[in-house]
Amino acid sequence: MFILEAQIFSPAPSQPAISLVIDYTSMIFIFTVSLISFSVLKFSSAYMASEPFLTRFNALVILFIVSMNLLILIPNMITLLLGWDGLGLISFLLVIYYQNPKSLAAGMLTFLTNRIGDALIILSIVLMMDQANWNILFMLNSPTSKLIALLVMLAAITKSAQIPFSSWLPAAMAAPTPVSALVHSSTLVTAGVYLLIRFSPFLTSSFWACNTLLVLSCLTSLMAGMSALFESDMKKIIALSTLSQLGIMMMSTALHMPQLTFFHLITHAMFKALLFICAGTLIHAYFNNQDLRMFGNISSAMPITSLTLSIANMALCGLPFLAGFYSKDAIIEASMMSTSNSFILLLTIFSTFLTAAYSMRMSAFTLWTPPMSTPMISCSDNSNYNYTTPMLIMTVGAIFSGAAMNWLVLAPLAQNYLPLSLKFLPLLVTILGGMVFLNNSMSNNLSSSLSYTSKKDMIVNMWYLTPISTKVMSEPFSIFSLMFLKINDYGWNELIGPQGLSMALTKFSKYFVMSSNPTLKMNISIILVLLIMMFLI
Repeated sequence: MFILEAQIFSPAPSQPAISLVIDYTSMIFIFTVSLISFSVLKFSSAYMASEPFLTRFNALVILFIVSMNLLILIPNMITLLLGWDGLGLISFLLVIYYQNPKSLAAGMLTFLTNRIGDALIILSIVLMMDQANWNILFMLNSPTSKLIALLVMLAAITKSAQIPFSSWLPAAMAAPTPVSALVHSSTLVTAGVYLLIRFSPFLTSSFWACNTLLVLSCLTSLMAGMSALFESDMKKIIALSTLSQLGIMMMSTALHMPQLTFFHLITHAMFKALLFICAGTLIHAYFNNQDLRMFGNISSAMPITSLTLSIANMALCGLPFLAGFYSKDAIIEASMMSTSNSFILLLTIFSTFLTAAYSMRMSAFTLWTPPMSTPMISCSDNSNYNYTTPMLIMTVGAIFSGAAMNWLVLAPLAQNYLPLSLKFLPLLVTILGGMVFLNNSMSNNLSSSLSYTSKKDMIVNMWYLTPISTKVMSEPFSIFSLMFLKINDYGWNELIGPQGLSMALTKFSKYFVMSSNPTLKMNISIILVLLIMMFLI
């Protein structure tokens, strides 16, 4: 590990400085971000070819990548805000890139949720002032250590969309698909996980922070898997699978396994970027349609896309010798060996079951069902190499990154030794999840499994987190503003303002015209003049 530090000015008592940390964690992560960014920018050059402001889009994406690299390299909490806030601001600009009310609502939800995390980071910086040092790697035990760990943990779960801050992650799908491929694989949503990896030695000082993170991460993984099983938007299914995998990463961090968290972070970035690039290719081929019910039989029409999509789904499920197998199995086995209770282990196993089920469901509706689209759509693997080259690069990562990271990161003697029944449990649960969905789809019509009913309302709305984060939060302010409008603008201001005066004068003038008594006319005129003079004074 190398730490490069440059002091800003030395006369200050705390000597503020800009630091860079260079170790295997930061270098592997930067290599992963750079590889995925290259693939995404190459893919976006074809996907966004008809975009009139392509230069502005590319500039925003590059700023996004720079912000993530700053977050990776800077261990100082004050200057780390450059990357942390940069990710939040530029993600807002990218989510509202397509300028419509839905994108604006999604962008505001994303930005305001991330601002909660920014405020918590600033509070933790204030509490670190007694140490005269803001370097994450050299934290000291102080009376505020547990509170700092809790604040950092809460900031990380806002950025990584854990319960109760999960609703912004599917809403951010309003951004262009290349942005989603970058955000959901290796940049914005992984920033909270990476911060906790850096804070992991310090996080153990807070028992409450670790246990809270453990429960919230397991519930998030379960909720995301259940929601993805009934979702019909292809991009939202992949976003919910990201949320499920983020829950697994947070769980391994709470169980004090930062190496396994980082391992799964890298392998997940590879196959998740591949999933989004395949989804973007399908969306472009089907004229910007994202509904899973409109795809079908692409295995014969688009063989390269079908192959890469199948590899990405298998890596997500954790099938043997693909990228996800090495990291997910290691986390599940380590959770079996940990001191956590059986409830946490059951949630993890059931989340693995749901991952296999919704991955098989997405494969079935895209690859094997009869074509559901109109006959006018004729899709094929595009001859443009900007589509196929990023898919093939990410496919190599989805196949070999797990084995390579297993050799590079994990020590050979750190493997878990379990009985054969427990060793094969993740694989058996994965196969069972796929078989249960296939059995259900054969007994029922495939399209009926995507039909929306009131019974699925709670699951599709992510246990009502979506309406709670939007309608419930804004409704009290809407009711107050409406009441203020009625009382003030439509109430006293109407009576004593210009419109009220005009109405009063109109009524008096009508009465004055209708009256034929000259004396009454004179008296009313005098009274009106006196009232107007009093009002003006």
